Amino acid sequence: MDSVDLLPVGRRVAYWRGRRKLSQQVLADRLGKSKSWVDKVERGVRSLDKVSTLQDIAAVLRIEPGVLLGRHAEPAGVTERAEGVERIRAALTTYEIALARPNVRRPVLTAERLTRETAHVWTAFQHARYPQVIDLVPELVADAQRTHAHDPRAGRLPLVEAYRVTASLLVKLGVFDVAWLAVDRAMTVATGDRVLVAAAAVQLGQVLRGSGRARVAKSVMLTAAYRIAPPVIECGPPAELSLCGTLLVQAALAAACAGDDGTAVELVDEAAEMAAQVGDGHDHHRTGFGPTAVELARITAAVELGDAEAAVAWHEKVTVRDGWRWLPAEHRAAYLIDVARAYLQVDDPVNAGRVLMEAHRTAPAEIRHRPAGRDILAQVARDPDAPATVTQLVDMLGTG
Repeated sequence: MDSVDLLPVGRRVAYWRGRRKLSQQVLADRLGKSKSWVDKVERGVRSLDKVSTLQDIAAVLRIEPGVLLGRHAEPAGVTERAEGVERIRAALTTYEIALARPNVRRPVLTAERLTRETAHVWTAFQHARYPQVIDLVPELVADAQRTHAHDPRAGRLPLVEAYRVTASLLVKLGVFDVAWLAVDRAMTVATGDRVLVAAAAVQLGQVLRGSGRARVAKSVMLTAAYRIAPPVIECGPPAELSLCGTLLVQAALAAACAGDDGTAVELVDEAAEMAAQVGDGHDHHRTGFGPTAVELARITAAVELGDAEAAVAWHEKVTVRDGWRWLPAEHRAAYLIDVARAYLQVDDPVNAGRVLMEAHRTAPAEIRHRPAGRDILAQVARDPDAPATVTQLVDMLGTG
């Protein structure tokens, strides 16, 4: 990497294109440019003087823009993470079952065994052990597809769950095109089972929002929520209330992303009614739904709507609840990253740094492996009043 850092920016583009096994034509197509344009950039004939162009190239090459500019070497784990995503992509785009080419090297797992394997991966995800999940998901998907082909009835639920956890991971990593493929598979397999459809729709909402389709996300989430909603909330099964409430939360966050504050507040309030029936400390369908989770969503929605002062005030109250400690580490750390954004919006880099370090202690991978975490860390570190611990973490991770 040291020798690469000494290369001109065009040569760095050529280097990383080669590492990603892309031809000049493929890179050009993904950028909406000509092959000649790419060739001139790599030879230094055409300069790269627009930040937006550098960002586009970096996105296609799956590296940070600073790598192209020589500001730092690629952060530790980025290459491994990208290679892991490619393995997941390959697992999702292998049609060995449909083409009647089953992998004879691996036995078909029983539905019971597969259910245990899927639960193990979900647990690793909720503890934010993302590198471990990246390693486990490709084989989990392949095993789940084989089991479902062998026993469609018993294999249906674990296959949907395998796709759900895959989509959740890819959303964390910011790889929304592959996440879309996983969640689309989940929705297709779940069709006909209202509970499974609602469970898969949770990840669908995350993918739609992450892909910038907030209005579509709100519409789809509301449809899914009211399809699973019990006629009388007080009589609804906790598991179904958790799904319905989580979908309403997803719809509220989508409304907040679209700037619809009235709808966002209304939907969070509706979800809160269901959460009161469920209570804290449960994790029906891997939702973590309960009163505390709903209040965290209320704060996240406020951050999205630009009401940072309210978000900060609510934050100080909600994290003293017992329900806060009962939420998965992944959930708590992801929320703290949103709160760090709120503190930055109210010009309080000290507390922004404090909650970021708390997020790092809770679930280091939320900062180390999640683009949103690394971005907010870099923003906080640029403030001259940022805590020294934040600067030290930036130096350690190579985030600038």
